[in-house]
Amino acid sequence: MKNNNLIDTLIIGGGLAGLVSAIHLSKRGIKVLVIEKNAYPKHKVCGEYISNEVIPYLRSLDFDPFQFGAKKINKFMMSSSKGKVIKTILPLGGFGLSRFTFDYELSKIAKEKGVIIIQDIAVDVHFTNDIFTVYTKLGMLYHSKLVIGAFGKRSNIDLKLERPNIKNKSVYLAVKAHYKGSFPEDLVALHNFKGGYCGISKVENNEINICYITDYKSFKKYKNINDFQKKVVYKNKYLKTIFENSELSFSKPIAISHITFSEKKPIDQHIIMCGDTAGMIHPLCGNGMAMAIHSAKIASSLIIRYFNGDIRSKAALEKQYSDSWNAEFRRRLKTGRRLAVLLNLNNFSEIMMFVLKILPGLFPLIIKKTHGKPLTEIIF
Repeated sequence: MKNNNLIDTLIIGGGLAGLVSAIHLSKRGIKVLVIEKNAYPKHKVCGEYISNEVIPYLRSLDFDPFQFGAKKINKFMMSSSKGKVIKTILPLGGFGLSRFTFDYELSKIAKEKGVIIIQDIAVDVHFTNDIFTVYTKLGMLYHSKLVIGAFGKRSNIDLKLERPNIKNKSVYLAVKAHYKGSFPEDLVALHNFKGGYCGISKVENNEINICYITDYKSFKKYKNINDFQKKVVYKNKYLKTIFENSELSFSKPIAISHITFSEKKPIDQHIIMCGDTAGMIHPLCGNGMAMAIHSAKIASSLIIRYFNGDIRSKAALEKQYSDSWNAEFRRRLKTGRRLAVLLNLNNFSEIMMFVLKILPGLFPLIIKKTHGKPLTEIIF
């Protein structure tokens, strides 16, 4: 089968970055098609805490997270594997909203704006004579002037494009579930355990989102998730208390493996990469969702300038996006990688806790290094 209509912009992936880009572009009259493998709504392995830096921009796209029960968060707590604790006020604050609700509500807005969302899987992309051809699992061919890659952490498209990150050994596994129980609505917590760390915060419907990441070597020693949690995660007394006093809302936790935080290119074979597809910040920094939204804003704003003639060639568009992406995110990603390496060193988290208790002003500075400034709203 073949689709002969030439699309202005085709987006591979209908997560946060893909949907935000689709809405932004469609509000400026640009024809957009999104290929997303899953039906909405769907739970995803995600920390589900988002920095407030994105709120003005989201509202300009007609999305207000608090209309859907998002929890306002302004406090942060971190514990070491041995139970030492430090707390601080978040400089910008944030909110908790599940990807189940976030993605679904964004998809509805996108459709209202005229975005076509196809449930299918993109399996290959070719760029010839200045036009992209995207091939799908269901046998469709789509032709597009531009392609945004927003297909997440790892995809078969990475393999087809032979991206360097896909060749690197993936050493991390992440597990997530929602629970019913007692946890402060205004708090996001990060609890360390041997070989990993766990983020906890409230989302809509009074659910507690618990999401942890660990190195696969540590995990594979145990029979299953429950066994690993009880024998490893529970050694942090705060995590043990939360798990033992909360009731699982899911039928079972969901997990993803083959996670890597190696460097990627924001432009790869002429595709504009957004969100985790362009680069993943370690979850301990708690800002991956905001970065995905921010990268979508950068890409969409430049694409609009390209179609308006302000950016005169695809080469210039690609260079401006790459430069903008690196200027905004490269330092954040490096900071995240360094923090992750340090926290996995024996006793480093204990030493860090000691230093931060003596010099509490350092804590907000570290948080600022992994977060951005508030995004300005777009006037349409």
